[in-house]
Amino acid sequence: MKYLVKSIIVLMIMAGVTHSMNAQSEKDQKIIADSEAAVKTLLKVNPEIRSYFDKSAGCVVFPNVGKGGFIVGGAAGRGVLYQYGQKKGIASMKEFNFGLELGGQALIEVIFFEKLEDVEDFKKGKFQFDAGVSAAALESGKSYNAKYKDGVAVFTHTKSGMMAEASVGGQKFSYKEF
Repeated sequence: MKYLVKSIIVLMIMAGVTHSMNAQSEKDQKIIADSEAAVKTLLKVNPEIRSYFDKSAGCVVFPNVGKGGFIVGGAAGRGVLYQYGQKKGIASMKEFNFGLELGGQALIEVIFFEKLEDVEDFKKGKFQFDAGVSAAALESGKSYNAKYKDGVAVFTHTKSGMMAEASVGGQKFSYKEF
């Protein structure tokens, strides 16, 4: 029954059920629409990720992360926090790196939270990645046995561009409830 409810919630996200809330600006509504399109893209590229959408306590979908660098680099993006399939607010991500890096990319990044406590930590701003966190890159036709590490699993999908890097840095997040 629990998995049936979560599956229905994922279908609602994919169907683009977007009720306009007074607190959502046009910019927020665009990010919501982009996030829903990103979920569809990820499921098309690799359907195996569906189990993460079905079983996680929540996730943040960053549909348009811009990343670039030449020795010093960074990335930034805005996305939607979903908790048990319900849109809860807008999240922002900023990354700073230094080391050997060159190029630029546009990508989708999704952070899945294993437990409700992990989602709540994110909401309270008690969440950041350091250099030790790595993301599984989603590609068509490849299977993944990624596991949660410290309550999170991260997946990325490159939309365009190319980046070579051996750098150290981290990601910081902020969150605004609807």
